[in-house]
Amino acid sequence: MIEMKVSGLAIDRTSKMPVVILTDIEEKRLLPIWIGVYEADAILVALENIKVPRPMTHDLIKTIMDSLQVGVDRVMISDIKESTFFAKIHMTANGKEIEVDARPSDAIALGLRTGAKIYVSENVILQATSIDKQKYEKEMKEFKEFLKDVKPSDFINYKD
Repeated sequence: MIEMKVSGLAIDRTSKMPVVILTDIEEKRLLPIWIGVYEADAILVALENIKVPRPMTHDLIKTIMDSLQVGVDRVMISDIKESTFFAKIHMTANGKEIEVDARPSDAIALGLRTGAKIYVSENVILQATSIDKQKYEKEMKEFKEFLKDVKPSDFINYKD
């Protein structure tokens, strides 16, 4: 599992559909997930901490969970099949771990409201992420520059 965060929302120019952008903690890998307009709105409200006059669905779910003392431990984007993403919400209730199937957009919207960490499985990472090539190339260039000046003697006096 790779920990990721919501980097933001965008609109796909071709389909005109919202896309939630997840990035790994180092912001080297990008995972775009196409979602619906209402789901994007629910994520945006949580991301921007927008106050709404009446509770939205995910706010209601959080309130119910809080009143039942159910905690969200983590959200996991667990699989991808035929370009469809699958997620699971991992919760704890009465000391018992519970795993619930969810759409990624709903899992993310609830996770943002509860402060739960978002993880993506290795399988999904391998199939669907993009690498920030500019950042990767810059870091590789810096590392190569560093290696040019390194001598074995630089490591001789190294102590744990």
